Amino acid sequence: MRFMARFDPIFQTALDHMADTHTRRVLRPVQHAGAATVIRGGRELINFSSNDYLGLSHHPALGARAAEWLQQDGTGAGASRLVTGTSPRHMQVEARLASFKGCEAAVLLSSGWQANASVLAALLRLAAGQGAPPLVFTDRLNHASLHQGCMAAGVRQIRFRHNDLEHLDSLLDRHAGDERTMRVIVTESVFSMDGDRTDIAQLTAIARRHGAFTYVDEAHATGVLGQQGRGLCAGHDIDLVMGTFSKALGGFGAYVAGSRALCDWLANACSGFVFTTAPPPAVLGAMDAALELVPTLNEVRARLSRNAAHIRHVIQACGLSSGPSTTHIIPIMIGEAAQALAFAGHMETHGILATAIRPPTVPPNGSRIRLALSAAHTDSMIDQLAHAITRAARVIT
Repeated sequence: MRFMARFDPIFQTALDHMADTHTRRVLRPVQHAGAATVIRGGRELINFSSNDYLGLSHHPALGARAAEWLQQDGTGAGASRLVTGTSPRHMQVEARLASFKGCEAAVLLSSGWQANASVLAALLRLAAGQGAPPLVFTDRLNHASLHQGCMAAGVRQIRFRHNDLEHLDSLLDRHAGDERTMRVIVTESVFSMDGDRTDIAQLTAIARRHGAFTYVDEAHATGVLGQQGRGLCAGHDIDLVMGTFSKALGGFGAYVAGSRALCDWLANACSGFVFTTAPPPAVLGAMDAALELVPTLNEVRARLSRNAAHIRHVIQACGLSSGPSTTHIIPIMIGEAAQALAFAGHMETHGILATAIRPPTVPPNGSRIRLALSAAHTDSMIDQLAHAITRAARVIT
């Protein structure tokens, strides 16, 4: 197999450059010991880097329904949805999901990245066929999957300053004109690296004033924010809502929700749906149980919010910044990648797994510790996190 290594010098040079700039990643396996702890290198750590915001990945109701549907229907769907992959289970989950999101219909997809990259691409290609290329207005800090969807469609993004909806409004005014041109606004309701949120009411008002289609990624809000955890878009006139089951809903997979016509069209035109094997029964079971459980967890969500406010106060008391966070996602803004890695190392010595996020995931000099709080964290775990932050801050600063 020597021929397979002919290009290794190219790969190794790139890896060496990443190492020199403290941006090389290395896979470090962990064993999940519960919803809030992991074992790494034989040591138990409290996990503050997981997106399992409600701790549902270890909830017995999800495990029981996943096991039940697995035993009844097997380990795989066997085909794509348009062949023989659609079961009554898929239809049941999509109906429950549409009701949960307050929409006419919903479509399941395999992952959040796949959903954004393929659904957005399909939508923008359709818009391009309406008489003129679409004008696509995107938040400059949108997730990479949203940028990928735009690139796959071959459209140029008109980027507005992060969460600056007045800037978005002015850009829409500046590009007013041809009525044949479809205007599409693409943003997130909660941003995964900063933990801040979009003003959905203002966004909706701007979109309607300009006749724009709204595409909102609710991956980090679904289950945690909004009435009964239905997300920040609930009750607002958003054209397409995307979200995931792999975060607060404790499982795997993604969805889009909107009108019946939209979802029926995506089942025919979205490559990520048409050409992908359908989600398997066990995954569907976990989805179904999570959707049943989440509306009942209001007190759990309230406690998560209180813990997040406390940790932001701790960070600020140490002379550090938690950025614009107003949610369960809390960055500790560091700056240099090497310092962020050192901070994470100090946290680990105090029993805390808190991952350093470095470019290109965040902008240059924007390296940070990304804390993700979970309802599974006990009061003592939150206290241990606060202590570790205080100790690490003394060393780094």
